[in-house]
Amino acid sequence: MAWEFETDAEFQQQLDWMDEFVREEIEPLDFILGHPNDFTDPKRAKLIPPLQAEVKRRGLWACHLGPELGGQGYGQVKLGLMNEILGRAKCAPVVFGCQAPDSGNAEILAHYGTPEQKARYLQPLLDNEICSCYSMTEPQGGADPKVFTCKAELIGDEWVINGEKWFSSNARYASFLIVMAVTDPDAPPYQRMSMLIVPSETPGIEIVRNTAVGYELEGAHAYIRYTNVRVPRDHLLGEVGQGFVVSQTRLGGGRIHHAMRTMGKMQKAFDMMCERALARTTQGEALAQKQLVQAMIADSWIDIEQFRLLVLRTAWKIDTLKDYRRVRHDISAVKAVMPRVYHDVFARALQIHGSLGLSTEMPFAAGVLDSFHMGLADGPTEVHKVTVARQILGRYRPADEPFPEYHLIRREEAALRKYADIIEQEVGNA
Repeated sequence: MAWEFETDAEFQQQLDWMDEFVREEIEPLDFILGHPNDFTDPKRAKLIPPLQAEVKRRGLWACHLGPELGGQGYGQVKLGLMNEILGRAKCAPVVFGCQAPDSGNAEILAHYGTPEQKARYLQPLLDNEICSCYSMTEPQGGADPKVFTCKAELIGDEWVINGEKWFSSNARYASFLIVMAVTDPDAPPYQRMSMLIVPSETPGIEIVRNTAVGYELEGAHAYIRYTNVRVPRDHLLGEVGQGFVVSQTRLGGGRIHHAMRTMGKMQKAFDMMCERALARTTQGEALAQKQLVQAMIADSWIDIEQFRLLVLRTAWKIDTLKDYRRVRHDISAVKAVMPRVYHDVFARALQIHGSLGLSTEMPFAAGVLDSFHMGLADGPTEVHKVTVARQILGRYRPADEPFPEYHLIRREEAALRKYADIIEQEVGNA
């Protein structure tokens, strides 16, 4: 097994270009534009498409997709390194054609969509002419599909959807929604649901309210009620009962991208923390001279580097093994540790900035709140820790005797038996 910690020169040039492009051209947009998926914003219409055109000229558009869909088909390591840069700016994923939830929805459509579905929904989505919504979680059960109640019944040639969904991101801007609904309540838990494409203009879709998160001024996470929403039979994605399998298509790699975008946010906060420590003085010396501040900076750097290596190693395993099932616990480990590191780095940066750090004039308080969001999105931290533990424990076997094989007395007895002849010979020669 060979290990390397360097990027090939050609791709590094692309990363260097991305770094400057995001810093100089995209980061300023976060102070000018509202939601990056609000296609009704005239400023977005003028500012975003020219930047997208430049990205396409560089061959960096939607790189998570294969060449047949206009992407580069990059593996997870390259995508991870790219997303670390994109995480610094809210508008960057849209400019590079890899924004959530559209990127995951595009993968679902690419894998399971019919030619007609791809023509109507996938291509406009890939071209960022429209955006989409993934409508899965429910008010009473969160992200646990085993307790979903939103159902879809096949009546004639139409699916009729009734129920409620919660935290359906970007629903207010979406041209269509991908809805997970119960189609066979009597089937085994993970075979009860199916995925359906629902155009946003379909009668019966009601956005009860749009919920804001943390310091968001305008909510984009919809509480949706579906009342006798009818879609054609051919709007099913995959087979009936495949909803859980289809959903997994969009999650594994997406969690790595999400982690590296969070990595970019943390690095940005860390840079601010270090600059503040050097620039601010108290009690006759710079904050950087205080041992407790030095400890906060050291802990943050260590946390960031450890997390980055874990994410990239997991990405490397995905690329190498080409089987998400064999990397499931690695992905869950990334997801489980991300909220803690995110929280701790931003909390330390806030503390070092004092009252300014607590204010809305700096990003730290919003980041601390967002760390809790990361602990819930794509499955809560607790669930991922259970996954890690179960996968790891599956590699071990319990002791079949009262005292385990690693009991020191048993090991000593085994060692004596192993080297009995040599010991006896040495004793005889003494």
